[in-house]
Amino acid sequence: MELQQMRYVVAVAETNSFTRAAERCLVVQSALSHQIARLEGELGARLFERTSRRVRLTPAGESFLPAARQCLEAAERAAAEVAAAVGEVRGRLAVGLIPTVAAVDVPGALREFRQRYPHVRISLRVGASEDLVEQVREGAVDVAFLGLPTTARPQGVAARELARDRLVAVVAPDHPLADEPVVDLRRLSSEVFVDLPAGTAGRVQSDLAFSAAGLGRDVAFEVTTADFIARLVSQGLCVAMLPAAYAPQLAGLITIEVADAPARVEYVVWGRSSCTPAATAFLDVLDGLDVAARDHVLPSATYAGG
Repeated sequence: MELQQMRYVVAVAETNSFTRAAERCLVVQSALSHQIARLEGELGARLFERTSRRVRLTPAGESFLPAARQCLEAAERAAAEVAAAVGEVRGRLAVGLIPTVAAVDVPGALREFRQRYPHVRISLRVGASEDLVEQVREGAVDVAFLGLPTTARPQGVAARELARDRLVAVVAPDHPLADEPVVDLRRLSSEVFVDLPAGTAGRVQSDLAFSAAGLGRDVAFEVTTADFIARLVSQGLCVAMLPAAYAPQLAGLITIEVADAPARVEYVVWGRSSCTPAATAFLDVLDGLDVAARDHVLPSATYAGG
């Protein structure tokens, strides 16, 4: 059984096509098909069901795929470690981030990293903080940027605090509150809100603040991306609460200070037990950058409940 054969199987499984898999692997389709057929012969089982209309994994293929991916990842890690031993950083870097990360200019950090280490392949995953922590623990993500309530800390991963920030209200320019310099949670509680899904760390920050004040609110819209939050707000459908450092990125909307606003903490996290050479190099790049968070930490006295 060869690594190339496993690479071909993974490519077919991910593209559902022998033709597209061959294009991805930069081989002719006949060579790819031959190698997969040879592997199936060695295993004594068919990995794919092939018809004129589609290609899909058989039950044997479903069982084989996770192990094949693990073997390929292990081989890549081994090659990256060897390269690092002779002073060259290669391999993959998976970076996770929340939609509203503001403490670090992630594209700028990646530009600096790419200039230094052009042979590293980079993937970005946008998600909720709790999901990203789990992915870092599992090794699916190398480094992640999170936002959590001040009452929580990342668990099971190595973490460094980057910044503390307060939430602000975000409204459309023609909203009745648009000319107000400051509002409070009681005034906002009568508004219709858009927010992240219930239970996510980004949502909990606001939910806890309203609950602690003995207030309820109507979250009529739940979305997973900050840009769509902004689009709904711009239509006058709702208001939102977003980090003060992130809100200026939303062109055409009005931000309003909230007197008793909830606070959040941004973290960078990575695997506690081990770090790939690429992840270690990326963390070194972050250390060398003028991270916005270092100048953005608010005085502790300005934090509600923290």
